[in-house]
Amino acid sequence: MNAPATQPVSAWLGEFVLLAALWGASFLFMRLGASEFGPLPTAGLRVLLATLFLWPILLRHGQWPALRRHWRPILLAGVINSAIPFALFSWAVLHIATGLTSILNATVPLFGALVAWMWLGDRISRLRWLGLALGFVGVALLAWRAPAGTGFKTEHAAWAIAASLVASSCYAIAASFARRYLTGLPPLATATGSQLGATLGLALHALWFWPAQMPGLRAWAAIVAIAVLCTGIAYILYFRLIAHAGPSRALAVTFLAPVFALLYGAVFLHEAITPWMIGCGLIIVCGTMLSTGLIGTTRARPGATERA
Repeated sequence: MNAPATQPVSAWLGEFVLLAALWGASFLFMRLGASEFGPLPTAGLRVLLATLFLWPILLRHGQWPALRRHWRPILLAGVINSAIPFALFSWAVLHIATGLTSILNATVPLFGALVAWMWLGDRISRLRWLGLALGFVGVALLAWRAPAGTGFKTEHAAWAIAASLVASSCYAIAASFARRYLTGLPPLATATGSQLGATLGLALHALWFWPAQMPGLRAWAAIVAIAVLCTGIAYILYFRLIAHAGPSRALAVTFLAPVFALLYGAVFLHEAITPWMIGCGLIIVCGTMLSTGLIGTTRARPGATERA
């Protein structure tokens, strides 16, 4: 493979910012969709429309044979990486602010480092352990105080925070699952097949909980936007970013997306952005960067290859 990280920053910076903006917008669109469709139909429609968007691209690039040969692990990856977390986040945004949800989503690399250590045997240095501890302290502080100051909460706020963290852990498990069973497969085949697997996993649940009253145009527009922009196109951008900038730099999108999510929530949903949320978010980001080796450890191992 080519060394993608040798590409100049100017070659991928625009896609980096665009991807962060799209993933940051997903929480806004989830709120708009789930408020009328409900969480499970929102998640089900998201992956269904994303599958329909990606499928012609898959066929045009001739990657159907790869999906057909490896369909079992790819479909299972979709359940872990899309069906479960999309459903949990769609429920969570109905009970806590979208900006808070996006900050909790930034813990994905924290869980990813732990899962890779337990499952794949990745080594964690003392500095990375410090980062893990720091990141989870930030999460605990955020969960302790933030919901009361966001201007939007329900009696299920604590459960919504827990659901967000479970969803983030699913992303982490899926990342190690992909490294174990999907390495070397064409990214477009993995992306399309995983959305198909998520669609199959959510189909019956989405139909069972389908709203009795047909949702309005705004909710439908939000569903289409999250499926096409935040899932289909975002997947393509993400894999392009890995190819052009390297996996560690692509991972840093997770840290920028909450900035956009907080902005969207404040502008379109009038959500409050409190100093406590920002402070805890910075603690989580710093801990995550330490735990994933994005800072502090890469220079200590000059001969090592980058790993997301």
